[in-house]
Amino acid sequence: MIKVFRFLAMCTFSVAFASIASAQSYKIIDFPGAAATTLNGGPNPEGVSVGGYTDAAGVIHGFVLKGGVFTPFDPPGSVLTTPNYISPQGVIVGQFTDASGMSHGFVLNAGIYTTVDFPGAAGSGLTGLNASGEMSGFSCVVASCATGVTHSFVVIKAGEFNGFDPPGAVSSSASTVSPSGEVVGAYTDNAGVTHGYTLLGGTYTSFDFPGSVFTFGGGGNAEGGIVGEYLDTTGVGHSFLLKNGQFTSFDPPGSAFSDASGINPGGTIVGITFDPNGAEHGYIRTP
Repeated sequence: MIKVFRFLAMCTFSVAFASIASAQSYKIIDFPGAAATTLNGGPNPEGVSVGGYTDAAGVIHGFVLKGGVFTPFDPPGSVLTTPNYISPQGVIVGQFTDASGMSHGFVLNAGIYTTVDFPGAAGSGLTGLNASGEMSGFSCVVASCATGVTHSFVVIKAGEFNGFDPPGAVSSSASTVSPSGEVVGAYTDNAGVTHGYTLLGGTYTSFDFPGSVFTFGGGGNAEGGIVGEYLDTTGVGHSFLLKNGQFTSFDPPGSAFSDASGINPGGTIVGITFDPNGAEHGYIRTP
């Protein structure tokens, strides 16, 4: 997975810290024969997730996981594919890199690919899609969105792009857009610190996991749950859930580093975990 780390440094949530309840269950996901696997979006109500896998040559491809069956895919002309979200209708959005090194957003709907690029940007990526057809994403100041400054955007169904950054941001990325139009994302301030943010009705709210040195808002659901990653003071990454003003930290068993990337309406979470040997896997956390 190419995760674009970007990024008002005041946390406006009234938060409490909670540890994960013992009732949660985890499943580790590995694409057969892959050198690395990530889960980036889903599962949708039908239980379908999307992610990426790295082959033996080091090339990253997209896949759909449904009923335990992996189906790989790549947009035409792609040399690297990162699917980020799958809708209840099975529409997938993400980003791919072409042979020239330029990043593009893509939509995959009923087997048909559509490329989506922010007008005038050097590169683009898509991260989310809501029931109204609004999409979230980021534009890039250099062709490859793996490096450099990015800016958040939302594109409405009619094709109008609205670019923005939270106040005080030098770089930002929108991670998802909910049915109500709330955007969840992350931004970096001019001190180089990364924070999560939400945007709803023109109002920005910044959030940080308590005691963290880095917070990335990576996904959300219609019920107001937000998931993502934070780094503790030793630089180790952990998954988090933010719901009703309360943060919950969690990691899959045996994880040395983890990152929650998506949450569905029922509270099932997908993400990425590294084991103590440095191998990368996808995970599914079920309430």
